[in-house]
Amino acid sequence: RAVCNGYDKVTFTLVQIVHKHGSQNVFIYFPGNRAVGAAVIQSSTFAGWFAEKAIDSNRGFQQLNTTCTSTLNETNPWWRLDLLDVYRVSEVVITSRNDSYAEQINGAEIRIGNSLENNGSNNPICAVISTIPAGESYNFTCNGMVGHYVIIHIPGDWKILSLCEVEVYGYLAGNLLL
Repeated sequence: RAVCNGYDKVTFTLVQIVHKHGSQNVFIYFPGNRAVGAAVIQSSTFAGWFAEKAIDSNRGFQQLNTTCTSTLNETNPWWRLDLLDVYRVSEVVITSRNDSYAEQINGAEIRIGNSLENNGSNNPICAVISTIPAGESYNFTCNGMVGHYVIIHIPGDWKILSLCEVEVYGYLAGNLLL
């Protein structure tokens, strides 16, 4: 884990700049969690477990009800992050609940793309979350998938989607012209 200008996690990308006098390789860093300050919504809300709680930079280890999100028991529950622009997503980090309901993330799909069709569940899959132990954070590599939205979606009937934090790392898709 690198620290740069106060960010505890940064992404470095090697870029080759070609100009009339030759070329030069440079590393460009893209700081911070792109989820912070983005817009979020979920398919339904259980009590006060609002969608925004998954991007509050609090992984929910102390008070779950004030720092985690949960849908109602429903068909195909989803949580969606609007990055407010199109990004190349390198990594998504998901933190599960730290209690006996941590399994409410099991089977979820992380989808990234530009479509809102079918609540975003038609976008390409970055990863499928088989399980995340209670209170753990797992990193999922998305290899620069391009999208305006990050969707966490559990397919099936009578499902509850609950999680405590979503972090998204990447850079603006239009940043680099190669």
